[in-house]
Amino acid sequence: MKAEDIRTKTQDQLSDDLAALKKEQFNLRFQKATGQLEKTARVRQVRKDIARIKTIAAEKSAAKKA
Repeated sequence: MKAEDIRTKTQDQLSDDLAALKKEQFNLRFQKATGQLEKTARVRQVRKDIARIKTIAAEKSAAKKA
């Protein structure tokens, strides 16, 4: 997920994407604990996408308040 794509989304879309990524992160953690995780790089990618969405959402809310 690129930052350019995230910036074009609305606040509601960002919260939906964030919820989906958190659910995926939970499932990946569960797979890792049970030894079923195949794509280990996906854990890091999901974590970075979550941070990216949170950062842009904070920027948008700060710009809205100012």
